[in-house]
Amino acid sequence: MADELMGVGASAFIAPTPDQLRHQWLSVLERQHPSAGKRQVNLVPCEVVLSHRASLLMDHRKYGSGSAHRAEFPVQHLARLFKRPPTSILAKMANLDGTRSNGGRFELEVAARLGDVEMLQGVYLRILDMARALGIDPDELPDFLGIEGTSLIELEGQYELDSSEIERSLESKLEKWERERTDVPIETTERLLVAAVRVGQHRFAQRVLNNHQHKCVFCGLSGIIGGKRRPRMLLASHIKPWRDSTDRERVDHTNGFTACPTHDIAFDTGLITVDQDLSLRYAPGIEDDMTVSPPLRRALGKPPLHDRLILAESSVRPDVSYLTWHQEEIFVAG
Repeated sequence: MADELMGVGASAFIAPTPDQLRHQWLSVLERQHPSAGKRQVNLVPCEVVLSHRASLLMDHRKYGSGSAHRAEFPVQHLARLFKRPPTSILAKMANLDGTRSNGGRFELEVAARLGDVEMLQGVYLRILDMARALGIDPDELPDFLGIEGTSLIELEGQYELDSSEIERSLESKLEKWERERTDVPIETTERLLVAAVRVGQHRFAQRVLNNHQHKCVFCGLSGIIGGKRRPRMLLASHIKPWRDSTDRERVDHTNGFTACPTHDIAFDTGLITVDQDLSLRYAPGIEDDMTVSPPLRRALGKPPLHDRLILAESSVRPDVSYLTWHQEEIFVAG
């Protein structure tokens, strides 16, 4: 009967009724911290979904059992609210992306289906609405996706991904999953792996934007206008493109620049490059063309470009290896 009150099957996670959500949260609120050596109760569906959504902000693979207490926001908040150790939240995140193979029966299907942004937004907001109705305030459960009552979820950096390139990059991983995870339907596996790529790109873009304080590194344009962040005013792109990068390079924020659309395209197409000392350099012919083309001068002249990359003191510099790659492979040198 208790299971039925909380919901049964995948729908308990992705399409819970208000009554089911109420019972899920009440079970969390009534829970006591387990005694030493006593097994924890299983996570209820709303806990699973919130743990899954935390992956948009942080990578669980960075932490082990000895470092879980240092895991980034919102892991510690969720652990306190759920009356669980941080290792429990990180383990659930690993179950949900297939890193570990001992998750709950419906969890991989749920994780795959929550790759749909509209679906994940809807269930996330319903979970938060019920939590607020039961007295769980933002201090206990922050709106860590920042969409409560105002905005829509928008995954960062997705414009840089091409579906065919994603498919090619996942071929070997799909073959490995087919050999090792025969319990998972191939359709679920494909959706999971594609979702993992998109989440990884989102986290990469967030780190790049934060590293450059949401300003174009070429001209200084801020993406915060009129007191609000305007996402399409700035792009977070790879220096060495995603399609040419290894898995590690794809999530390395020192392989990224924040740029306004004009200067992002100029860099991506090799009209400008950045030297090791962070000075900007034009492709041959650009400066001559600017003398006869006022629009080009207004777009690529100095100003608006600066002589050197614009970085705050706290910003991590781009890795030289990526700058060298761009000069050798992308820059229109002659």
